[in-house]
Amino acid sequence: MGATLLCELGLFYAVLTIEPSWSSFFTGEFVTFKCDMNEGKDTDWYYQINKDGQEFVPYDTNKDYKLQITSTHDSADKPRATLTAGTTIIPVGGSVTLTCSVQSSDGWKYEWFRRTQRTSEDQIRDQQNRDIRVSQGGIYSCRGTRGNPVYYTDISDDVTIEITSVSSSSFLVLMISGLIFGVIFILLLFLFLYKKVYRKKGSPDDQRVSQDENQQQVYSSLLHG
Repeated sequence: MGATLLCELGLFYAVLTIEPSWSSFFTGEFVTFKCDMNEGKDTDWYYQINKDGQEFVPYDTNKDYKLQITSTHDSADKPRATLTAGTTIIPVGGSVTLTCSVQSSDGWKYEWFRRTQRTSEDQIRDQQNRDIRVSQGGIYSCRGTRGNPVYYTDISDDVTIEITSVSSSSFLVLMISGLIFGVIFILLLFLFLYKKVYRKKGSPDDQRVSQDENQQQVYSSLLHG
């Protein structure tokens, strides 16, 4: 904060704390000032908060004061989340790491979103970490959230993640290998069928021996007749 704040209780000085205790705040966020003497009952004291030497919150029995930051003098403008990817190409069967961050500040949780060319944007459930691993292709984005009421950063720029497809050279090798195995299979099939038919019909010598035996049987029958 750019201003100096002080809380006091008559002649005594109390302890002033700011919650949440982040290193920096942004326009639109809420902060709570707590002025406490740390002794006695809360109703025993009246609290006053001063800003830059001037009364900021008049004396009151309430020691907590919530303020929404609206002045850019005391804060930075609304930030935009930044999304980065280790790589934008997912290897087949693998995954990539996505990282969402907010400039020079702490206390953030993160919301993640994904869409495709055919589907609308949808929030990735159960993911609030700064880093996530994804194995699906798509268009990803994120934003930071913190505080109560919840404060949202602007959503990040899109990052498109793609899945590696089989390369043309690999496809050519697979195609040639398939053709070779196909030709070998067909040759083996023809060889098998040829042997089967050959065995069924017998060799030419066997056929001639069978014909001679038949002729001899015919001659013998004629002689006996």
